Amino acid sequence: MRLDSYDLKILRILQHNGRITKSSLAEAINLSVSPCWERVKRLEEAGIIRGYGAQLNTEVLLKRAAVLIEITLKQHNREAFARFEKAMQECPQVTECYATGGGVDYIVKVMAQDIDQYQRLVDRWLMADLGIERYFTYIVTKTIKHVEPPLELDGGDAD
Repeated sequence: MRLDSYDLKILRILQHNGRITKSSLAEAINLSVSPCWERVKRLEEAGIIRGYGAQLNTEVLLKRAAVLIEITLKQHNREAFARFEKAMQECPQVTECYATGGGVDYIVKVMAQDIDQYQRLVDRWLMADLGIERYFTYIVTKTIKHVEPPLELDGGDAD
């Protein structure tokens, strides 16, 4: 799908304000409401816009332990990666999982009620034989910065 300057403006605005009205969005990009809204629907149907939602401060709602884990698998083949990745997709405590190059295969972020729940989760992964050779646990003691990066229209570096 090819995006033009109107599409990019729509995406930037919606990324920062998903609750903007149709008319305000149209006004912000200098289009009438109908063509603007058609563009939004097209972006949604193409999967570029995945959804809209509130950003919750979960630390206020409930206290949880954030844990980062470096994981190295025993085997490095398609089946081993697929088995591990499927387990991560299905685990509700896993909030982020990245396949990485370098010294480890995956970096996983787990949000657990406490450290005991985290350790029981890892024990289940080891018992399920997901092919984990070794793992290193890092307890997050303080979040310094957590934001979704803004959509950059110019493609350049930040000032």
